[in-house]
Amino acid sequence: MTFELAKTFRFESAHRLPHVPEGHKCGRLHGHSFRVEVVVAGEMGADTGWVLDYGDVSDVVRPVIDQLDHRYLNEIAGLDNPTSEVLCAWLWQRLAPGLPSLSAITVRETCTTACTYRGPRNP
Repeated sequence: MTFELAKTFRFESAHRLPHVPEGHKCGRLHGHSFRVEVVVAGEMGADTGWVLDYGDVSDVVRPVIDQLDHRYLNEIAGLDNPTSEVLCAWLWQRLAPGLPSLSAITVRETCTTACTYRGPRNP
């Protein structure tokens, strides 16, 4: 049986979207209380009874989230156009090496908006 585990992280950041049409509200500097859900998938260990220790997920994710917290996202390498989609892919690139069972990343900018990325497609 395959299980999915999810752990949610939060950070506060400001950004602006430089490629929106003139006058678009997201072109102005603004901030969000971001929530990031990291999902890993796998088989339950016979001895442990779990897929992965939530603490191990935190050990990988927390340092990456700390790079974003209380920052201006546009100034971070690779986030010059920090849309939710770009942020999901940026996070995946940094988390996947430490979380081989990474299954999905969801970024929520507000309580009503979310973007989910499930990694690069295999050819």
